[in-house]
Amino acid sequence: MICPFCKSDQDSVIDSREADGGSAVRRRRECANCKRRFTTYERVERSERLIVIKRDGTRVAFNADNILRGIVAACGKRPIPVEKKEALVRAIEEELNRDFEREVPSAEIGRRVAMRLRALDDVSYIRFASEHSNFATADEFAEVAKDVQETPKDRPGQTQLF
Repeated sequence: MICPFCKSDQDSVIDSREADGGSAVRRRRECANCKRRFTTYERVERSERLIVIKRDGTRVAFNADNILRGIVAACGKRPIPVEKKEALVRAIEEELNRDFEREVPSAEIGRRVAMRLRALDDVSYIRFASEHSNFATADEFAEVAKDVQETPKDRPGQTQLF
């Protein structure tokens, strides 16, 4: 590893531990040249990236930043920590990589984001749904809001029966 301070490639690993729930390895390193310490992360790199099939039929490379932007917009000024938003994106990305081999419809990504936002915050869920469901009338919007009020939230780790 190249030292970010002196650009030497002589270093030693001082400490290694699991990071991001086991999806990465965090390593503390010390440069043999300048004796400064720095941290690196080792993650699995997928050889094949997912392709997103958009509503109009076009195909684009999957980009988790797009999901994060949508979640940030839906959450607006809600009191939801950035860490929870980023964890939500990581969970969705891992789920998509596990469930889809090459291509995933954008509608499926939106559905999964909406499900997770529903469990996190009702207002953010409604904002997200209003943007991604393309409501044609105010009645459709009111119906979703009514459904949110009447339907209990899924609890974390709860399995779906149907």
